[in-house]
Amino acid sequence: MIILGLTGSIGMGKSTTAGFFTEAGIPVQNADEVVHALYRGAAVAPVESAFPGVVVDGVIDRSRLSKALAGKSENFEKLEAIVHPLVRKERNRFLEKAREDGADIAVLDIPLLFETGADHAVDCVLVVTCDPGIQRERVLSRPDMTVEKFETVLKRQLPDGEKRARADYVVDTGHGFDQARAAVGHIIAALEEKAAKQDGEQ
Repeated sequence: MIILGLTGSIGMGKSTTAGFFTEAGIPVQNADEVVHALYRGAAVAPVESAFPGVVVDGVIDRSRLSKALAGKSENFEKLEAIVHPLVRKERNRFLEKAREDGADIAVLDIPLLFETGADHAVDCVLVVTCDPGIQRERVLSRPDMTVEKFETVLKRQLPDGEKRARADYVVDTGHGFDQARAAVGHIIAALEEKAAKQDGEQ
C-alpha cells in the first residue's frame, strides 16, 4: 500500500483536493478532524491539566485554548507534546484498517506535514498550491478571518515554495477545480502503478 501525504498552506484548496481522492474511493484521514475528535475525547484531561480552564462542558474550547497559547512557542510545544502522540495512534489505526480493507493507496491529509516531521511517515508527498493572490482572497473571505490571523497562520507554516520543492507531486488549484480533479486522477493512476509494482516485488 502506498501512503500519500497531502499538504498545503492555508487557502490553497487542500480540503477540496482531498475530496477528489475520497470521490475516487481512496481512504483519506484528515488530521484536523482527528484533532477535533481528540478535543472531545482522549486529549481533554491532559490538555486541561497543562492549561487549566480551557475545557468547557467536557470539551476543549478552542478560543480559550488559543488564548492560553497566546503566541508563546513553549506553550505550542507543550500542547504538541500531548496531542501529536495521540494523533499518531489514530493515524496508525487508520492505516491498519486501510491495509485490512485491501486499499492500494491511503491518503494522510496533514496541514503541518513537513513542520511536524510527518513527511517521514509517508511514501510520497502531494503539495496543493495556488497563486498567493488567490490564496489571500480565499482566506480573507472566510468568516472571522483577519489579516493578523492569516499572517499568524502563515508564520507557523513552511513557505509554499519550500513545500513545492520537497513534493513528489504538485496540484495547482488556481486554474479551477476541474483541472485540479484531472491532476488528481493522473496522480492516482501513477500511485496505483507504483502499488502494483510494490506488490509484484513482494
